[in-house]
Amino acid sequence: MPDLLDYRTPAFESALAALPATPVDEPADDEDYWNAVRGLYDQSDELINLENGFWGAMAEPVKGMFQYWTERVNRETTLLIRRHYMPLHDGLRERVAAAMGCAVEEIELTRNATEALFALISGYNRLAPGDTVLYCDLDYPCCKDAMEWLRERRGVSPVRITIPEPATHDAVIAAYAKALREHPRTRLVLLSHVCFATGLVLPVAEISAMAKKAGADVIVDAAHSWGQLDFDVPDLNAPFAALNLHKWIGAPLGCGAIYIRREHLASIDPYFGDRSWPADDIRARVHTGSPNFAAWFTVPSALDAHRRIGAKAKQARLRALRDAWAEAAREIPGVQIMTPADPAMSAGITAFRLKGHTTKPACDAIVAALRDRFGVFTVARTGPEAGDVVRVTPGVFSRMEDAKRLLEGIETLAGELRA
Repeated sequence: MPDLLDYRTPAFESALAALPATPVDEPADDEDYWNAVRGLYDQSDELINLENGFWGAMAEPVKGMFQYWTERVNRETTLLIRRHYMPLHDGLRERVAAAMGCAVEEIELTRNATEALFALISGYNRLAPGDTVLYCDLDYPCCKDAMEWLRERRGVSPVRITIPEPATHDAVIAAYAKALREHPRTRLVLLSHVCFATGLVLPVAEISAMAKKAGADVIVDAAHSWGQLDFDVPDLNAPFAALNLHKWIGAPLGCGAIYIRREHLASIDPYFGDRSWPADDIRARVHTGSPNFAAWFTVPSALDAHRRIGAKAKQARLRALRDAWAEAAREIPGVQIMTPADPAMSAGITAFRLKGHTTKPACDAIVAALRDRFGVFTVARTGPEAGDVVRVTPGVFSRMEDAKRLLEGIETLAGELRA
């Protein structure tokens, strides 16, 4: 039978065919090209939406494929799933593994990165009472909770470090080196590739190498990085990772993945004693139950659209949108930009603070002012030790004038606070 995952609607094929070729030179600056990309998305004009970090909008051709699969799953129900799910599932894993640059035996689909992180953190079995597990203030809140919970589950001592502000490559490396040196029994380190609150990009490959030398393994939270940054998962140099496909890859909500390097599979316990799969199969490490089948079957189409634009071009454009407001705002008195200008440590997401406004109510008020007075939608985020921030996240459909409008708002609010 033909591979059902290869089907694309005529509208999908024509939309991607009509998109101009991705610019080779200076792709971030070709406004005509990015206006064409913007045409693939149906976005509300109620506000300038610079809060695209929660999840990513599907391009219209991808949304059309999601509707196709939703209707087909609803019409055929078990006639489709009972007879064809295993080859469909295998095909999905093959396509996702190829996109991630790893072996199919090293990945399984999940409903989101959080589900994968919980499976990795709770299942990691190389811990003994008295060992240390390490995480930082910028890690995702529920994952910090899970690392603390290991005290009860494994009898270990969780240690939380604070990422220095302002963050630099050398300062971050020094913070982790110091923690590993002061806690020689560290056996597990949680690292966020792109920190959810501030957008800081950690040098995870270097930190993972340091951790390995110190006798520790690393779990990478890549929820915000895959598709926003151009990399293959093995580039992280870590044995474990959790990813989302519904943020920057542009798949429907409910699509994630777990990665376990094959030689480290035994370090993760089967999920709640799973016996549905052999002990040497990664699928025994997470159990999702019945997923949103239509969402998962749309993943190959989302990967097609992602490749058509190109990961390198997306990374360059998102970083350029960030630079358009963040580097100018850095020069405004009373404004703190939470990521450095160093392109190795920043992506599209970046957060800011206004001097003296570090509580959640204060940041919520800034968000409200940007929304109500300037028509720009952002979000307040909690997590950094020094206080809350306002997070700004453009999408590939965002315009340079959106960044300029945000900058106008920040400059006005900062000036009013100084007056």
